[in-house]
Amino acid sequence: MIQVTIFKNQAKEYTAFHCIGHAEYADAGEDIVCAAVSVLVINTINSVEHFVHDEYDLVTEQESGLIEFSLKNGYSKESLLLIQSLVLGLQGIQENYGTEYMTLIFKEV
Repeated sequence: MIQVTIFKNQAKEYTAFHCIGHAEYADAGEDIVCAAVSVLVINTINSVEHFVHDEYDLVTEQESGLIEFSLKNGYSKESLLLIQSLVLGLQGIQENYGTEYMTLIFKEV
């Protein structure tokens, strides 16, 4: 199962996320849930880097499926919007495929 934790600050802004695991919806290379989550997460990171240029911390580990992303201070409203878009997409996946393959958790930091 993929576990995605979205972190929001005291202002209720989504500023970081932690994603780990594999959906195991289907065999490797055919797992549409894992592919969908991966595309959303990676596209969010790439969009922050290429379009917004805000600074962030990133940790990845391919084997476990770990991706940790955190905006650094001084982030823009555009980066916040990109993470909100990520959350919307992940919520859609969870609604369509249930929590057996992906869980979405929100934590305040």
